[in-house]
Amino acid sequence: MAELQVGDRSIVLDEDGFLDNPEDWNEEVAEVLAVTEEVELTPEHWGIINYLRNYYAEFGVAPMVRKMLKDTKKSQSEIYNLFPSGPGKGACKIAGLPKPTGCV
Repeated sequence: MAELQVGDRSIVLDEDGFLDNPEDWNEEVAEVLAVTEEVELTPEHWGIINYLRNYYAEFGVAPMVRKMLKDTKKSQSEIYNLFPSGPGKGACKIAGLPKPTGCV
């Protein structure tokens, strides 16, 4: 298993670079994960990240992409502009969620 160094903490990642323990997430961890995804976080990114975290907290899973697009009023191209590796791999990883089912 890989580790992510965040300040004085070592965070365990799974084989795909997602947090092994979602409870390890905080905004500082998100900033470091964003670097690994080559994303510079803006308020627009944080809006998606917070949406994903709230959805996950309520339902225990990441939303389907179609649901996320409807709820955030973003197009798929807008999401990919914000998170080039996609809503599952990039956005969910930075948001500290487990790897979504079906995410390659």
